[in-house]
Amino acid sequence: MAPSCNDMILKPHFHKNWQRCVATWFNQLARKIRRKPSAPKKGDSSVAKLKLAIQLTGPVMPIRNIYKKEKARVITEEKNFKAFASLHMACANAWLFGIWAKRAKEAAEQDVERKK
Repeated sequence: MAPSCNDMILKPHFHKNWQRCVATWFNQLARKIRRKPSAPKKGDSSVAKLKLAIQLTGPVMPIRNIYKKEKARVITEEKNFKAFASLHMACANAWLFGIWAKRAKEAAEQDVERKK
């Protein structure tokens, strides 16, 4: 027996026609929009203003593609560059930076105590 209303489906295994067991409309938003009256929204132009509007022709705002073409160059340092290894090392260094700073501070304090 199918669950009534829009309840949770117990032990769901959707092998058969599962749409008839679920009381959900996937096009609910589309139906809602279709049902609403098409009143002019805030910011929309009135019908009279739309009739007065004209389409501009010609180059109103010309599109200019401004970019410099990169020249081909010889591959030098990129040949031996290991992206993953360098990222991994940078991450590890950032993570260990505080630990190293703390150890250096403690070592400096111990040196001062030893000299006394």
